Amino acid sequence: MNFLFAVGNRTWPRGWLGKVLPFYAAGIAAWVYYAVTIALIDRFSLTAIFVSLIYGLLFLIVSYTSKSKNDSPVIIDYILSALSIVCAGYFSINAEEITQRISLLDPLTTLDLSIGTVFCILTLEATRRSVGIGLTIIVFCFLIYNLFGHLLTGALSHGYISYQHFLDQTVFTTFGIFGSPARVAATYAFLFVAFGLFLQRAGGGDFFFNLAAAISGKSPGGPAKVAVTSSALFGTISGSPTSDVVTTGSITIPIMRKIGYPASLAGAVEVAASAGGGILPPVMGSAAFIMVEVTGIGYKDIVIAAIIPALLYYVGVYFQVHLRSLKLGLKGMEGSKIPRVLVTLKDGGVFFVPLAVIVYTLFLGFSPSLVAAFGVVGVLLVSMLRVKTRLSFVKIFEVLKNVSINMVPVTAACAAAGLVIGGISMTGLSGKLAVFIAYAGADNLMVVLLIAAIVTIVLGMGMPTPSAYIMAAVLVGPVLVDMGMPILNAHMFLLFFAALSAITPPVAVAAYAAASIAQANPILIAGLAVRLAIAGFVLPFAFAFDAGILLQGSIPSIFWSVTTTLLGVIGLSIAAEGFLQSNLAAWQRIIIGLSGAALIMPGPENDLLGAIGLIAMLSPSIYRYFIK
Repeated sequence: MNFLFAVGNRTWPRGWLGKVLPFYAAGIAAWVYYAVTIALIDRFSLTAIFVSLIYGLLFLIVSYTSKSKNDSPVIIDYILSALSIVCAGYFSINAEEITQRISLLDPLTTLDLSIGTVFCILTLEATRRSVGIGLTIIVFCFLIYNLFGHLLTGALSHGYISYQHFLDQTVFTTFGIFGSPARVAATYAFLFVAFGLFLQRAGGGDFFFNLAAAISGKSPGGPAKVAVTSSALFGTISGSPTSDVVTTGSITIPIMRKIGYPASLAGAVEVAASAGGGILPPVMGSAAFIMVEVTGIGYKDIVIAAIIPALLYYVGVYFQVHLRSLKLGLKGMEGSKIPRVLVTLKDGGVFFVPLAVIVYTLFLGFSPSLVAAFGVVGVLLVSMLRVKTRLSFVKIFEVLKNVSINMVPVTAACAAAGLVIGGISMTGLSGKLAVFIAYAGADNLMVVLLIAAIVTIVLGMGMPTPSAYIMAAVLVGPVLVDMGMPILNAHMFLLFFAALSAITPPVAVAAYAAASIAQANPILIAGLAVRLAIAGFVLPFAFAFDAGILLQGSIPSIFWSVTTTLLGVIGLSIAAEGFLQSNLAAWQRIIIGLSGAALIMPGPENDLLGAIGLIAMLSPSIYRYFIK
């Protein structure tokens, strides 16, 4: 099954091309920054040129097969890259004419049809190389359905769509490849990735790790708690569980193993902690920006709504790590290796300034693109205060280059998602799927939510979190809204499960990344990570019915919802670990787990039953603790 998710090897060409490509990649980043913040470029032109330029880079640095050992492109790579750059030139020259034409009324020329065909092929190949054949097959099936679905009979049949009609909508409008997902990649996502890389290059990543170590390094299982905290801080910026695992896990996993954590558990702690980055404010990776485009809800409102669910998720992971550390008798980090809080804050406290800039400009109402741009400026300014953090021209150049490189898989996945979205729009498939899911769920919202969660996790197998969310938002989102769920609750539900798809077996991409560091079985790591993140799989069902957890409603109702849900998360964590001062019997774990789940699910009856069960089971342990 792994072949479905195998991607091409990331390479860097030798010789003259290896010397030229950094300037090309950095040039893309500089152009995006200029185009988004200074120039007045229409969204179609910006997106089309950006995607084409990224493709030009992709085909030269991502090999055509995972088995390729070449560190230089072959002839097909040069051809595909050249075609991508030709497309960029075409869209740049003809941008005004394309944006002013009337879709489906003004006919496409032979050149237009040729460019459209080439670009669809480039998108499929870019997706296969950077994301895997799994998503490529899904996209290809949608393309076949668009062109030949009229031959079907029954509910799935649709009206005839000519090839010219298909290309017109897919390539020459903002409803296909260059739709919302790709536009987000070219603007918000790109600039926030730049912010994260600038912050890390200036030393912000080391500061946040040291701060996490200073705060929780001494307690039982200190390195594991450091992993949870530092991964959360890094993950909110990157929004990529896999990237988070590779970046912070390369430090935390070896330290955890050194103090006695089993290899698989060390990897699982890092994976579970990294999965929450995409749902943790203030940045929430790039998926939150896609939600802005899909739902029309303001970025500020999404960030506010995500605060409590994200914190509750990390409370669950952190508390389980604490209980597991006590259960295994693991100690904290050595005192000599733990940085002091005041010294850490003195050395790197200025890195809070860029985050404060992001939060402040966000609440002033600036667009996400400008918020990210101000954040980058904030990093550059504070980095100049010390010699060791100062970003020289060479370092800035390296960051710009790496931003474009890091955006390669995200851009390909977003473009592929645009193909699917365009096809769904043309064929009316979303309405048909809505009827099917509603029928399968027997019009029961809880059953439909279970189906939606499963569909989102399956769609997210092997995909980046933003791609998984896009697919779920298009296919399942309308169903939930039609059944009466507020649009914010519905899409926050889907975002949670899109993030958790990265750690759910059998295809848990973040676990495979951790396995290479921990030298352990990736499926075992994924299973343990799901156990550590158990609260994350239950929380979405809570705010699907109770907006109080999303900080909506009256203050008393919000307080009650947050309090009962917090107690429920603690109960689930205890049940999952089976330990509280001593090992718990199976029947105790079952009652505590059910009580925790009841507290999380809204409703006075559930709260009462959950509270009674939790008090009955935990009172003896609490009593012994205080007596001791």
